[in-house]
Amino acid sequence: MPDAALDAPFDSASEALIDLIASRQSTKAVDLAEPAPDDAELERLLAAAVSAPDHGALRPWRFLSIRGSARERLSDVFEAALRARDPMTCEEDVAALRGKPLRSPLILAVAAEITENHPKVPPEEQVIAAACATQNVLLAAHAAGWGAVLLTGWVAHDPTVRKALGFGEKDRLIGFLYMGTPPADRRVKKRPEPGKFLKSWTGPTD
Repeated sequence: MPDAALDAPFDSASEALIDLIASRQSTKAVDLAEPAPDDAELERLLAAAVSAPDHGALRPWRFLSIRGSARERLSDVFEAALRARDPMTCEEDVAALRGKPLRSPLILAVAAEITENHPKVPPEEQVIAAACATQNVLLAAHAAGWGAVLLTGWVAHDPTVRKALGFGEKDRLIGFLYMGTPPADRRVKKRPEPGKFLKSWTGPTD
């Protein structure tokens, strides 16, 4: 006999949750202002992260909180990485890159700490688990009224940056989650129709 709960229509709480998730949107890092979540609030947000799907229960996600003067030290790391990639880089590019960590009051560097040679969970699945945990943080932040945006770029894949953040060669940076208070008048983004991304599969094609 099917579960009656599965047959029931969405109740008001379920609809509210779906609407909340559907309304999440990124806020430009430069538009994120003080205050940002403090450490206690971050722990509350991370309670959502640790419920992410996680094959093998490896808990590969890692979050580094970067705020205050630590953001300037992250600027130093970014500059060192850029100069290592291109010793002839112009000072304008250096200044632009150094300014990126200073755009918002809080940054979470997110990584997947990879368990190598796992018999059941390849590295790709561990990265997916960390990415799902990151999305859960974004949703929790949105629910709590915070603004956030996940940014990557070449710095998220650079070995100099990865090492400076304390991660090993096997580990993967998911990106940098910028957080703070969003502007009151931010524009609501229009979403595509969800049905465009759904098809029924009935079997292999010839």
